Amino acid sequence: MNLELLNALDDIVKEKGISKEILLEAIESALLSAYKKDYGSKENVRISMQKETGQVQIFARKEVVEEVRNEALEISLEEARAINTTYEPGDIVEIEITPDDFGRIAAQTAKQVVLQRIREAERDVIYEEFKEKEDELITGLVQRIHNNNIYIDLGKTEALLPPSEQIPGEVYQIGDRIKLYVVEVSAETKGPRILVSRTHPGLLKRLFEVEVPEIFDGIVEIKNIAREAGNRSKIAVHSYDDNVDPVGACVGPKGMRVQAVVDQLNGEKIDIIEWNEDPAVFVANALNPAEVTRVIIYEEEKIAEVIVPDFQLSLAIGKEGQNARLAAKLTSWKVDIKKESDYVKEAGKADETVGEELNEEVEVNEERERAGEGNEVLDETTEPEKDREDSEEV
Repeated sequence: MNLELLNALDDIVKEKGISKEILLEAIESALLSAYKKDYGSKENVRISMQKETGQVQIFARKEVVEEVRNEALEISLEEARAINTTYEPGDIVEIEITPDDFGRIAAQTAKQVVLQRIREAERDVIYEEFKEKEDELITGLVQRIHNNNIYIDLGKTEALLPPSEQIPGEVYQIGDRIKLYVVEVSAETKGPRILVSRTHPGLLKRLFEVEVPEIFDGIVEIKNIAREAGNRSKIAVHSYDDNVDPVGACVGPKGMRVQAVVDQLNGEKIDIIEWNEDPAVFVANALNPAEVTRVIIYEEEKIAEVIVPDFQLSLAIGKEGQNARLAAKLTSWKVDIKKESDYVKEAGKADETVGEELNEEVEVNEERERAGEGNEVLDETTEPEKDREDSEEV
């Protein structure tokens, strides 16, 4: 070891961001392995390295005993006291055993071990750095494409964008700079595995946080997101300041803010919905741009029955049911959409049924009343006849 090596270590620390203590521990461990390999030592050995000068020393550690049974690990009390009179049985004596040519041998043997430890330490640093970026937005360059997997250059390492996390129909070219959402960072033997996404709802949320200061500052909150990546998304926003319109803040002047997000997602349509704690209002808002006449909430079934004008039905449902599907995801309610005319008919039938039941009840009552009147007449005519019979018997 020499000053040149120590200076080289300082350069590695600056370039790779690795702790110098970690590197020195790796070197000491490598030197110990080199000594035992080349000298076949069975002794208990300790490596000492001066951080200032780079000088390396090797010490054999031996226990002080009355009677020596293992010379490699033990030293007699007499020999120990010859070194230092204060030694007692059970103490540990360190004796320097550094070979004259150890520097050359150690440098050759330890080189690969040291490099390996440096690579491991570097991987750990990268892992810790990107582990903190989970659920965050990053920017990367498309580096290579293999079996539909996109490998993204992040500078110190690369990330994987698998087909399942790619926006359908989006074309990636080598050298493209794209925004990505970090889904997961895991430690593996070859280095950290960084999984990124272009389809995750979190990407939409982070992009709005960048473009809308009110969201970043916490004045406006994104309550929920429903996304069909590459096609259409809905976000529900809420303002904690009565003077701030959450939808307007997200749209921005002349739609600049939302357009910046749309551009990052290659034209994906985005509906910005105002969140409301009243589920009926929230569901009605979520079906935007369709107009809603009425929303009937069934709490137990978690169903929202939505009544829309007849000419708004197709708009409310959307192409292949997309608008209704996204509204259901956004609100967490099952959305049942009906035309106003059908709802009126069903309501009318219900009224007719109720009317018929009332008419039947009235008829029954009338019949009962008529039957009651006949009985009264019968009773009146029966009483005189009984009187006549009684008089005849007399």
